[in-house]
Amino acid sequence: MPERAEREAAPRVRRGRGRRPADEVRADVLDAAGALLLDKGMGAFTIEAVADRAGVSKTTIYKWWPSKGALALDGYFHAVESALAFPDSGDLEADLTAQLRAFVQVLTRTPAGRVIAELIGQAQTDPDLAAALLERYSGPRRELAVRRMRRAQEHGELRADVDPEVLVDQLWGACYHRLLLPSLPVTEEFATSLVGNLMRGVRT
Repeated sequence: MPERAEREAAPRVRRGRGRRPADEVRADVLDAAGALLLDKGMGAFTIEAVADRAGVSKTTIYKWWPSKGALALDGYFHAVESALAFPDSGDLEADLTAQLRAFVQVLTRTPAGRVIAELIGQAQTDPDLAAALLERYSGPRRELAVRRMRRAQEHGELRADVDPEVLVDQLWGACYHRLLLPSLPVTEEFATSLVGNLMRGVRT
């Protein structure tokens, strides 16, 4: 479980009036946003609640985040970032397996799975949240996977005619499908099978 996801969700003590470095303030806001989101879910997530927990003003938050959705996504990614670091060991199958299993662990063993499902659901009727989801979470994470696969193509580990964008959809899309339509469980064994089945068809 990510370290931040394990933190207690108690409100922060409000800071004094002395000016603090912007990076420190921003980190406090992200910590507060991530903790509130994982503890209470999107239904209880508000700018006011994050500001109170972080000990800052709403005006300060709005300097960096234009909407509740944008802040929620940054807080979510801040909370799970360390668990979803993309490895590059030189063995594509091992790296994809490690990354997809870590993703499944976050979805199933922490509150993050419930939260990302809520965010995806709300994004269907909230254009601002949908844009923020693409810009701040799914887009950057997708690019990490695509870059790793393109390096594998350069090293002759993956066929040159394979489209990495499609491979990302096949792997992560299958996990999201089971998360959002839970007729079957999302498990680490499922993740391992996905990668194994895929690699048999796309290796050089």
